[in-house]
Amino acid sequence: MFGALTFLAPWALAAAVALPVLWWLLRVTPPSPRLVRFPAVRLLFGLTAREETPARTPWWLILLRLLLAALLILAIAHPVINADTRAAGAGPLLVVVDDGWAAARQWQRRQAALATLLDQADRSQRPVILVTTAPSADGEPIRVSDLMSAGDARAVAQAMAPKPWPADRGGTAKALRQIERAAGMRVVWLSDGIDSPGAHELGRRLRMFGMTEIFIDPPVARARVLLPPHAGDRDFAPRLRRASAGIEERVWIRASDSGGRTLARQQAVFPAGAHEAIAVFDLPSELRNRVARLDLEDEASAAAVALIDERWRRRPVGVVTGGEAEVTPLLSGRHYAEKALAPFVELRQGSVDELLARTLAITLLPDGARPTARELARLEDWVSKGGVLVRFAGPNLSQAPDALLPVRLRSGGRQLGGALSWTAPMTLAPFPDNGPFAGLPIPPDVRVTTQVLAEPEMDLNAKTWARLTDGTPLVTAERRGEGWLVLVHTTGSPSWSNLPMSGLFVDMLRRLVSLSQGVADTEADGRLAPAELLDGLGRLRPPVAAVAALDGDDIVSTVPSPKHPPGLYGDDATRRALNLGPAVADLRPLDVPSGMMATTYDHARREIDLKPWLLAAVLVLAVLDMAIALALRGLLGRRAATAAMAGLLLLPVTGGRSQARQDEAAALEAALNTRLAYVRTGDPTTDEISEAGLAGLTRVLERRSTVVMAQPMGVDIESDALLFFPLLYWPITDGQAPPSAAAAQKLNLYLRHGGMILFDTRDQGEVHFGQGPGSQKLQRLAESLAIPPLIPVSADHVLAKSFYLLHEMPGRYSGDTVWVERTNEQVNDGVSSVVIGSHDWAGAWATDDRGQPLLAVVPGGEQQREMAYRFGVNLVMYALTGNYKGDQVHVPHILERLSR
Repeated sequence: MFGALTFLAPWALAAAVALPVLWWLLRVTPPSPRLVRFPAVRLLFGLTAREETPARTPWWLILLRLLLAALLILAIAHPVINADTRAAGAGPLLVVVDDGWAAARQWQRRQAALATLLDQADRSQRPVILVTTAPSADGEPIRVSDLMSAGDARAVAQAMAPKPWPADRGGTAKALRQIERAAGMRVVWLSDGIDSPGAHELGRRLRMFGMTEIFIDPPVARARVLLPPHAGDRDFAPRLRRASAGIEERVWIRASDSGGRTLARQQAVFPAGAHEAIAVFDLPSELRNRVARLDLEDEASAAAVALIDERWRRRPVGVVTGGEAEVTPLLSGRHYAEKALAPFVELRQGSVDELLARTLAITLLPDGARPTARELARLEDWVSKGGVLVRFAGPNLSQAPDALLPVRLRSGGRQLGGALSWTAPMTLAPFPDNGPFAGLPIPPDVRVTTQVLAEPEMDLNAKTWARLTDGTPLVTAERRGEGWLVLVHTTGSPSWSNLPMSGLFVDMLRRLVSLSQGVADTEADGRLAPAELLDGLGRLRPPVAAVAALDGDDIVSTVPSPKHPPGLYGDDATRRALNLGPAVADLRPLDVPSGMMATTYDHARREIDLKPWLLAAVLVLAVLDMAIALALRGLLGRRAATAAMAGLLLLPVTGGRSQARQDEAAALEAALNTRLAYVRTGDPTTDEISEAGLAGLTRVLERRSTVVMAQPMGVDIESDALLFFPLLYWPITDGQAPPSAAAAQKLNLYLRHGGMILFDTRDQGEVHFGQGPGSQKLQRLAESLAIPPLIPVSADHVLAKSFYLLHEMPGRYSGDTVWVERTNEQVNDGVSSVVIGSHDWAGAWATDDRGQPLLAVVPGGEQQREMAYRFGVNLVMYALTGNYKGDQVHVPHILERLSR
C-alpha cells in the first residue's frame, strides 16, 4: 500500500527492474530502414549522394516506449484506490441485505455496495453467504444461502430486487441460527435505515458471528411514505411521512390517470423538525375523478405510490334551485340534501340550464324548484343519455304531476287526517335485495306522515326500491334510455317525514350517487381477485399465482404481504386499491445496535480499479508507437499526417466557432422548411408541453389539409431570428423576464412585417382575461411591444371560418374570450398580428410519440380537445393564407357586382 493506492498483484512490480535494460536495447537498436520509392526517371533530377544511417533510436521515441512498458507493468500489478484492507482473510463473508419496501429508494446504492463486497471476496477467495430480510414472493420462510463462490454470489445479487412488503428481520434472525461461527468470518448488514420489529434481535444474532459492519442510509436518503387522501374529505390532500425530523425538505407529488398521463403536480413541504407534510391538490371534479395514481417524483418505491379507486371520487351533483324561499332554509328540501352530500361529492347549484352546461353525475330536483316544460324536456334528454335524476315529492308535485316520473301518481296525497290516512305514522320496511339500498340498516325511529301514492300497475313492484311497512312505495325508479329516473315519494325536508334528519337519508343518497354513469358501487363485498400488483419499485405488474384473493370487507385493515401485495384487486366494476402507506403505522429511523461499526453509503470506501484505465492507456500508446514507426519508414502518407496535425491545431479555433456554426445551421434549417415555433420560457415542463403541443398540431394539419410542415422549433427571443416562422406560440409563465430593448425591437419588427404571435396566458377558464395571474404577467411582458388595439373574436371573423366553422375556440380550458387585432386591410394583408387567449392550447394539442394525449382537457374531455385542434388548424390557415379566406366571404358580393 502507498497511502490510498493498493497493488493487488505487487509481484508484477518486480518487472520494473528490466526498464533500464529495455532503455539500453532501444537506444542501441536503430529503427527499421526507411523505404523510399526510387523510379528510374528521378535519376535525371539530381545525383547528389546523401547517405544517412541512424546509429540509435530518437530519445523521445525511447521515452514513449518506456512509458508504455511502465504502464503495462502497473496494469499487471492491478492498482486499486481506496481498497478495503479489512477484506483480507480466509473466513466466509456473510452479507445480510434489507430488500423490503424501505430499501427501494436507494436500491442502486445497496447493489453497488454489495458488488464491491463480492469483488473483495473474489480477490480474497472468500466463500459467500447471502441472506435477504424480506419474505420471498412464494411466501416461504426466509432461507440462508449455502456457501458459494463470489462469482456465483454475484449472479444471485444481480437478480435481487426490492419487494413491496415489509422486511421480516425477526424471521431473518431465526434463519441465521443454522449458521455456525467460523474463524475469520466477516459480517456485513446492508440496511435500509428504517426501524422495524426484530431489528435488535437481528443485530444480536449478527454480533454472535463477530464484529459486524452495518451500512445505513443518511437521514435525507431514507425511504418516505405516501399516504392517499382520506376518502371522505372534501380536499384531495395526500400526506407524506419521513423517518427523521431533519431539515426542511420539498417534495413534488404527481397525479396521473389510468393511462399514465400527468394531470397535476403539487409540492409538499416538510418543515424543519417535522415528520409529516401535506399537499393539497386544487383540481376540478372532472380532473379529480380521473386521478388513478399518486407518485413521489424521483423516487421509485411501492411506498411512494398511492393508487386511487372509486372511494376517492368526488362526483359532481347538481341541485336545481327554484322557488324555495331561502329565508327558512331548515324547511327547504334542498338544504338537507346538500348537508347530506357535501362531505362526499362536489355540489353545484343553479338552474337546469346552468347545471347541464357542465358534466354531472346526478341531479337532485326538490319539489320547490318548479321547472318549466322546456327544462323538463331537457332533463329528460339528459337522463336518456346516462344521467340520474332524483326527484322529491311535495305539495307542488302532488297537485300537478308531470310526465317526467317513473310511475303515474294518484291525485292528492296520503297523510295523517286526510282522505287517505293512516292511524299512525308509518315506518320503513326492509329494503329489497335487488335494489340499490339493499343491506342498509333502517333506524326504528324513522317515520313518514305524508307521501304521494303511485297508481297500481303491473310493473310497480319491479320499479319499487323502498316501501313502507304497509307495502306502499316510498322510492320508485325507472330506466330511461341510458340513465335512471328516481322519485322519492316524500319531501326532502322534515315537513312530511323525519327521514331527511336521519343517517339513513345520507346513506340512501350516497347509494343513489353510486348509480351515476361511470361510478362503481363503493361497497366491495365478497372476494376480490388480484388484477394488477405493485412491485418493489412501484410499477404495476400482472399478478402471480401465489397471490390470493382479498376480502373486500378487510381491504382497509389488510397489511401488504407476499399473499396480498399492494395493488389493484377486483374486476372493473369493483376495483379496489390496496396501498402500502396506510399499513406503515410507525416510521422511525433505525437505532444502530451496540457493538456494530456503522458506515453510511455515502461515506463508504469506494474502490476505484485503475487496471482498466491503465490497459486503455497502453493500447493508445501502442497505436501511437505503431503510427510513428510507420511514419519513420515512410509507410504513412504525408497527407494523412498533415491532416492529423491540422486537426489538432484547428481544434481550439473550431471550438470557438462552433456556437456560430450551430446558430447558422439552426437558421438554415428554419429557412428551408415551413414550421411553427414556440418561445422558450426557461421552464422545462412548459417548454416540453409547447413543443409536444405544436408537434401534435403539425400532425393534425398534415392529416387534414395539404399543409406540409417540418417539426416545430423553440426560439430564444433574445438571440434567435424570428422572421422564418409564420406563427410564434408564446406561453406565459411566472418566471419570464421582460424582453430586452433589442429583443423588443426584433419582436416589433416581426409583427410589423407579417409575423403572428399567439399569446397564451394559460389561466383557468373561470378566470376572465385580464384578471388571472397569466394575464397580468403578459401585461408586464408586453409593455415594450407595439401591441395594436384588440377586439374579441366574433362569429363573423375570418379566424372562425378559415377552415372549420367555429363557435368557440377552447384549449385545455374553455370559457374565456379570444382577442385579436382590430383588422386593417392595408396592414399585413388584413391578418391580425396578435392573438391572445387563456386556454392553454398547447396543453390540449400535446401528444406523445404514439399520438396519445399528454394532458387532460376540462370540462369537455375529448370533444373539447377536438375543438381545440380545429381552432389550431384555423389559426395556422389564417396565418398562412392572409385575407384569401376573407376574400372568399365576399365572393357573392363580388359576383353580384360583376353581373351588373
